[in-house]
Amino acid sequence: MRGLILAAPSSGAGKTTLTLALLRLLSREGVPVRGAKSGPDYIDPRFHEAACGLPCPNLDAWAMTPERLRALAAGDGLLIIEGAMGLFDGAPPDGRGSVADLARHLRLPVVLVIDAGRMAGSIAPLVNGFAGHDPRVRVTGVILNNVGSDRHEAMLRRALAPIGLPVLGALRRNAALAHPSRHLGLVQAQERPDLENFLERAADALAATLDRDMLLSISAPVPAEASSPSLTPPAQVIAVAQDRAFGFAYPHMLSDWRAAGAEIRAFSPLADDPVPDADFIFLPGGYPELHAGRLADCTNFMQSLRNASQDTEIYGECGGYMVLGDTLTDAEGTRHTMAGLLPLETSFATRHLHLGYRRLAATQGPLSGTWTGHEFHYATTLRADGPALFAAHDAEGTALPPMGQRVERASGSFAHLIDRA
Repeated sequence: MRGLILAAPSSGAGKTTLTLALLRLLSREGVPVRGAKSGPDYIDPRFHEAACGLPCPNLDAWAMTPERLRALAAGDGLLIIEGAMGLFDGAPPDGRGSVADLARHLRLPVVLVIDAGRMAGSIAPLVNGFAGHDPRVRVTGVILNNVGSDRHEAMLRRALAPIGLPVLGALRRNAALAHPSRHLGLVQAQERPDLENFLERAADALAATLDRDMLLSISAPVPAEASSPSLTPPAQVIAVAQDRAFGFAYPHMLSDWRAAGAEIRAFSPLADDPVPDADFIFLPGGYPELHAGRLADCTNFMQSLRNASQDTEIYGECGGYMVLGDTLTDAEGTRHTMAGLLPLETSFATRHLHLGYRRLAATQGPLSGTWTGHEFHYATTLRADGPALFAAHDAEGTALPPMGQRVERASGSFAHLIDRA
């Protein structure tokens, strides 16, 4: 059980493409390999799972305890963790939650992914600076991305030679390896009909230059954890919305609920499924704003949700929260009627980014207690008249306005819950 972390100086360096190429290439060559994702990300992990066929956990060094991180990282085979943002980019004031923070907790080596498309000799001071910045973070290799030619690759390798870090591979500049994206990140894996071809192309592109033996030799043992805190299910039978509009549920949360004996009943609002009989209904986040008109016309789903609210707890996160409201205005300015269980009106006609880690506390309901979470959305709240659900603080401990609403048995907020605080 060994592992390593792919990180970069900044976002946009190609970490996701390189991670997927590695996962697919090694798995098809018979190397037991699995992926993980640093930080609060719902989209990249589903690509990891498609690339190697195994579940991909989130490892969040801000929101999770070291024991939780080690427990989620444990497993068979080589673990390749995809970093987020730049190596040392974390939450203020001290960078907690960065990829470097995760590397320190798990004591795993870091491989730097460098977008070398617009540099040659300048790669040396860049890599040297990152490798020497923190002695507790072991940078043990480099993978070059966006390389223009054989000559360009040779220049980069010559520049890096005096540093003594091995170049593990070099991916050529290739427009066919670009990912389509939208406002919350990449287009979701299940929306890519060409995904299998993309994964094969990425693996083929890396295969010619990857030093497999060196990659495996610089990996390190993943520390084991005997036990870890887990999340208590809010009910015995839980209905969970799962489709393109409601795809943002953390696997560790659902796994914890199942492990504690809860039954998860998945359903698709976009297919106009009625809500299954359950003791608790969970509408995760996702992209309801892209399907607002269709959701508004899903009368079986909407009416069954309203009927269930008479005697069943309903909780919505971010996109799910918006669907519990009265109206949702899409990016074109069209207003759509939603479930009407919360006095809430939201809009994407004017977008504004809300982003950051959150500490949350609820005093009532099945999710009462304290939580770590995060907020990442562009929706604007036009009206929110109900009693607040959470008291909230940001990553620095600064008090924020109360978040979300709770009205009778319906509750929700724009925050995504990650773990118990």
